[in-house]
Amino acid sequence: MNKVRSIGLFSVSALVLMAIAYGASVTAVKPNVGERFETLYVTSEVPKEEQVGEYGFDKAHSSIGFKIKHMGLVDVPGQFRKFDGKVDFDAKKVKNSSVEFSAEMTSVDTGINARDNHLRSKDFFEVKTYPKMTFKSTKIKKKGKRYIVTGDLTMKDVTKSVSFPVRIYGPIKDGRGNVRMGIVGSTVINRREFNVTYGGNLPNGTPTLANNVVVDLQIETVKKKEKAE
Repeated sequence: MNKVRSIGLFSVSALVLMAIAYGASVTAVKPNVGERFETLYVTSEVPKEEQVGEYGFDKAHSSIGFKIKHMGLVDVPGQFRKFDGKVDFDAKKVKNSSVEFSAEMTSVDTGINARDNHLRSKDFFEVKTYPKMTFKSTKIKKKGKRYIVTGDLTMKDVTKSVSFPVRIYGPIKDGRGNVRMGIVGSTVINRREFNVTYGGNLPNGTPTLANNVVVDLQIETVKKKEKAE
């Protein structure tokens, strides 16, 4: 245990020294327990009966992101900073499980304030009228090592059926006895089908903004504790 801590302290010290060497300002900030990366002993085997139940999103270790190609050149990434969701997991019959999540559209973040404000406007998400994007699964099917999660995605005034091919990692039990599970997947949607139609074409016909948008899910979940009767 002391050896693990020593390695961690050495790594942090090295990063701080590098930052000082390159002229960066260093502020000592004690991270919140939910935000930091911790070294915890985990148990790889979790009995199936302990896996069954409702899992909430660990938002400090999750993301709902997207990327869209600009002028046919590069993919510009972004994400929604405020979101929530849950998974009802049936370890014996995963097809009986369900997933749902929502994201606050005003929390869109591409790293450029002016662009984010434009995305919140009527040209794109119209966040004042349509403040949330939601997804609720209707079917889960196993395909090889992956699962196909199909459900209703609602953006603006449109609801369409969308499928996410996902991989499930875990479940594991962390050092505090919490059962955790990772859900990772992505899909492609056509933004115009959700009434997000802003943008024209370059003289050669290439769209300034691609119609297809990649939606990327990196979700770490924690099983909710059962209430004592």
